Amino acid sequence: MAFNTSIDFNRTKELKEFDDTKAGVKGLVDAGVLNIPEIFVRPAEELAANKSNSCQKNNVEVPIIDLSNIRDKNRRKEIVNEVRVASEEWGFFQVINHEIPLSVLDEMIEGIRFFNEQDSELKKEMYSRDSAKKVKFNSNFDLFTSKTADWRDTLSLSFLDSDPDPSDLPPVCRLSTIEYIKHTKRLGETLFELLSEALGLRPDRLNSIGCCKGSILHSHYYPPCPQPQLTLGISKHTDPGILTLLFQNHISGLQVFHEGQWFDVRPTQGGLVVNIGDLLQVLSNEKFKSVKHRAIANHVGPRITVPCFFWGHATLLVKLIGPIEELISETNRPRYKEFLLKDYVAKFLSSSLDNKPPIDYYKLS
Repeated sequence: MAFNTSIDFNRTKELKEFDDTKAGVKGLVDAGVLNIPEIFVRPAEELAANKSNSCQKNNVEVPIIDLSNIRDKNRRKEIVNEVRVASEEWGFFQVINHEIPLSVLDEMIEGIRFFNEQDSELKKEMYSRDSAKKVKFNSNFDLFTSKTADWRDTLSLSFLDSDPDPSDLPPVCRLSTIEYIKHTKRLGETLFELLSEALGLRPDRLNSIGCCKGSILHSHYYPPCPQPQLTLGISKHTDPGILTLLFQNHISGLQVFHEGQWFDVRPTQGGLVVNIGDLLQVLSNEKFKSVKHRAIANHVGPRITVPCFFWGHATLLVKLIGPIEELISETNRPRYKEFLLKDYVAKFLSSSLDNKPPIDYYKLS
C-alpha cells in the first residue's frame, strides 16, 4: 500500500509541476523533450488493445453528406435520409457544401495557430482551470482526474447564455473566431432541422427546445509528439452535449469506434465533422447513437481542430431532460429516466473524459 501511495504522490507532483508552467504541451515541445513525461504515457494494456483494434478496412469511411440544393424538396428528402442512416449507424458524418466560406474556416485555423505560437507569456495570462471563466486557456481540462494526460492544449470559449464579449477574446484570433461562431450557429440550426426531420418530427422540433442556442467552442492544438505511439491527443470518449460540429486542419488524427474497430475520419477539403452527443442519444431515445471517438498523437504538427459543442441554452440547466415524448409509444418505451441537466453537467465536470458517460446513470434497465 505504501508503494501505491508513493506512485500516486509522484504522479500528483508531476501533474502539478506541468500545470504550474502554464505553458501546456507546446511548452514541452519548445523545451526540446525527446521522451514524453510519464503522465502522458498510456498503460501497456491500453496500448496493446489500441494496436489490435486498429482499422483494417481502408475502403470504409465515415459518410460524407453533400448539403447543396438543400432547399429543393426532393434533394432535401435525400439529405434527411442520409443524415438518418449516418446518425443511426455511425453517430458520425461529414458535411460539405454547407455554405460556410472556406476563407472563414482557414482563418479560424490560422487564428488558433497564431494564438498558440505567440509569446508564451501572453498565453499564460489566460491560463486557468476556473470553470466559471468564459474564455480560458489550459492543457487537459481533466488533468487531475484523468488516468493519463493527453497531448494537447486548448483555448475554450463558453457562450451558453450569451455571445462572448469580443474584448474577452485573444486579439490574435478575435475577428476570425467571431466570424466562425456566426457561421456555425447558422449551420447548427440547419443540422437540427435535418436531425428533427430524420427523427420523423417537425423541422423546428429540436430548435424549439433550445438545442442550438448555447455552445462551447474548444480550439485544440496538438503539437508534434516525439513518441506518438505511447500517448493520445484525446482519450476515447463520447461527447456529453447534444451535437458536435468540428473543423480540422489537413493533419489526420480523429478516429471513431465502429463495429469493433477504429476508423480514421480523414480531413475533407472544406468539410466539417458532425457527431451525435450523449444528450441527443437520450432525446432520440437511442434512435441516434453517440459513439466513442479519440484523437491519436502524431510525429507531425501542429494538428488543429475546432469543435463546437451544442449544449442548449443555459436556461435548459434547470429543466428536465429525457426522451422526446413524440418518440415514446407502447412499442418504444423510454430508455432513460428524466433528469435535471444541471445534475448531469455536475457529474461530467466532476469526472474525467475517459470515465463512463454521465447518461449511464439515468439509463433504464
